Formats: sequence, structure tokens, C-alpha cells
Amino acid sequence: MKFQNKSSLLFSLLILFFFSSGVKSQDKFPDGTLIPKWFKENKPTDINKLGKKYILTDFGVKNDSTVLQTKQVQAVIDEAAKNGGGVIIVPKGTFLISSVFFKQGTHLHLEKGAVLKGSDDISDYPVVTTRMEGQTVKYFPALINADGLDGFTISGKGTLNGNGLRFWKAFWKRREWNPKCTNMDEMRPRIIYISNSKNVQIEDITVKNSPFWSTHYYKSQFVKLLNLTILAPKEPVKAPSTDAVDIDACSDFLIKNCYMSVNDDAIALKGGKGPKADKDPNNGENRNIIIEDNTFGFCHSALTCGSESIHNYNIIFRNSTVKDASRLLHLKMRPDTPQHYEYITLDNIKGNVKTFLFVKGWNQFFDLKGEEAPKRRLANNIVLKNIDISCQTAFDIEKSDLYQLKDFTFENVKIKALKPEEQNLNAIENLKKTNVTVTKIASLNQSYDKKDDSDEGKK
Repeated sequence: MKFQNKSSLLFSLLILFFFSSGVKSQDKFPDGTLIPKWFKENKPTDINKLGKKYILTDFGVKNDSTVLQTKQVQAVIDEAAKNGGGVIIVPKGTFLISSVFFKQGTHLHLEKGAVLKGSDDISDYPVVTTRMEGQTVKYFPALINADGLDGFTISGKGTLNGNGLRFWKAFWKRREWNPKCTNMDEMRPRIIYISNSKNVQIEDITVKNSPFWSTHYYKSQFVKLLNLTILAPKEPVKAPSTDAVDIDACSDFLIKNCYMSVNDDAIALKGGKGPKADKDPNNGENRNIIIEDNTFGFCHSALTCGSESIHNYNIIFRNSTVKDASRLLHLKMRPDTPQHYEYITLDNIKGNVKTFLFVKGWNQFFDLKGEEAPKRRLANNIVLKNIDISCQTAFDIEKSDLYQLKDFTFENVKIKALKPEEQNLNAIENLKKTNVTVTKIASLNQSYDKKDDSDEGKK
């Protein structure tokens, strides 16, 4: 009897030990809360479970890259929606469109070799109320638009080609004529715009040559971007403002196994701008964002907070390789906007960048709109750990009375830099460093432009 009691006690203790160990080892957000299973349950889209298949060419849409067929493609989407939903199948071939709008129950699938190509004539695009650069404005929609949908998917091995060359050339010509022109002055569309939606999954496709931001997500929840390739060139013509992923007032967002190489920020956290941006219901915070297992080619920053951003909370960027980015982490501190960047962790990153950590005021298109300057601009609880990076400049951090930097942690960080100077770290209050080595080197295998267009806006 005593033996049985001891055995039962021992068994109970073992169960308690394993249970406690399992809980302790569970993945957590930077603020200590557990990461939900949703982030781990990543299954490929099965288009056979999404309803009837609507193959474009079965509905009179021609495989012709020279004839605009927006109305014909939209008619297929509308037909599917009217009949309870289904999958719009783009077969192998190239189909020229401007903006199409998906409806509840409809999905997009691009077969291998399929291309939806954007018109490069801005007059083919409507003017609508949309979200752009932290504002709700009249502007142009994207090629692919989805608003207020639950369960929308884009899948397949095909391509969304923004056909941006004409727009890029026009932008730089306008900038040459008027150096103060804004990004929106040269009228141009995006490729994907998802708004006010939930349970969205976009996977496997290639998104390239966007005229403006490549993909933009606004006020959406439970969004997964899986195995995407997002491209826009830096030469021979720079593709301006072609951010790979703009996350704008979203929550529960996963970016996994993607490759991004664009002539602007790879991933930018948006949310609003202006002295009363935090009071505007059209704006909002980004919360619970995981960016993992990705590879980054050339980009201005692998991860940027800003330039239109109010509150970013619980952001994880991990298990990734960065090649030739201008910056690894860029915190844009706007003097005309209340900002709070907190609980941001970068973990297990390797590769090369121009600048490891870049924090400065960002004055591009500064506008107080007649209001007093907001008092709150703070970045805190920022952790960079398990990082092995070579770079030109280790730390480009500006100390300013306009914002506060505090409670940063560097842990297990190796930096090889042409300019390893650490005095700029004095701008950070309560900086904790554990096992950090910053080594001066004489040369790098990679060369960087002395000034690229990512430098514009910092004053």
C-alpha cells in the first residue's frame, strides 16, 4: 500500500514536471504572453474546398497581354459571388487588368505560368476612398482589392506583375522637376490591398514590379503571408516606394518563409500620422506580429517602424537572413506624430547590412496641421539577440529631446563593422549588453551606395 502511494506520488510529480517544463518552453511574445497556436497551424490552401472553380478562359477572358480585360475579370468575380462564392482560376498565360475587387466567398488562384499584369496607364484605374500613407484619402486602388472579407485567399504558383516601369520613370522625372513632390504626387497603384478583413491567407505566389507599395494590409486580423516572393528592382531604374509588406493597424499577423527584395522597406509597420493621429478612429496600432524564417535581399530596411506609425506592440522578427539591406532595424521618429514602439524582439538574424541599428528623427512631409507638437514619442523594451552581422555602420542613433529611447537589450550579438563606434548608444537609457562583440574591420565584401534614396526624409 505504501509502495503504491509512493509510486502514485512519484508519477504525479513527473507529470507536474513535464507539464511545467512544457509551459515554460512555450513560445511567448516579447511582453511574456503566450503565442497562440494559430501562428503554428499553417496549412496550404486547398482550392478544392473553396467551392466552384471559375477558370477565366472559360468565361471569355483571352490570353492576351495587350488587351485590357478588367471588366471581364470582374464579371467572373461577380458571377462567383452571386452563386455563393468560388475560386477564380487564372490559367497559364498573361492577362492585362487594372483594379478588380473580390467579394465575400471568392478567392484567387494563379496556376503556374499564370500572370495578372497591371496596366501602366493610370487612367485605367478608378479613384476611390482608400488608405494611403497613414491617411484615408481619395486615391487609386490596387490591382487586387479585398475589403470586409472573412476567409479570403490568394494561392498558386503564378505571378502578380505590377508592370511598374513607366510609373517609376515618371516618378523620378517628377522628382527631378520638383524635388519636394510627395510619394503620392505621381499617381500610381499598388498590387495587393486587403482592408477590414480577417482570416486571410496569401501563399506561394510571386508579386513583382509594383508601381507603388507591393502589398498593403489595413485594419485586418489573422493574416498569413506564406512562401511569397516579392520583388522590385533598384536598377537600372529604381522602383520607388515599393515596400514589400505594409502592415497598417493590424493584429495577429504572420509572415513566414518569404523572400523580399525591393527598392524600399521590406516590412514597414504603419498606422497613421499627424499630431492627433492616435485620436483618429481610422488609425490604429499593430499588435502581435511574427516575421520568421524569411530571406531579405536588397531593401532599405528589413524592418521599419514608420514612417506613419502610432503604436507597435509585440513584434517578433526572427530566424532570418538579411543580404544587402540598407538597415536591419529602422525606428523612424516623427516629430509631428505621437508614437510608441514597444516590445520588439529581433532574434537569430545573420547576414550583412549597411547599418545595423538606425534611429533618427523622420521629417519627410512634416505637417503639424496647425496643432502643437505631440509630446509622446518613445521606443522601449527593444531586444536584439543571437545576431551575427557584418555592416558598414554598427549604430546610427541620434540623441534628441523630441523622443526617448530606453530599456534596450543586446544579447549574444556579433557585429563586424567598418564603423563600429558605440558612443551613439549613449542615446539609449538603461541599455543592457550581454556577450556583445563589436569588431572593427578594414573592408567588406559588399559595397553600399554612399547615399541612396532611403536616406531621403531624415533631417
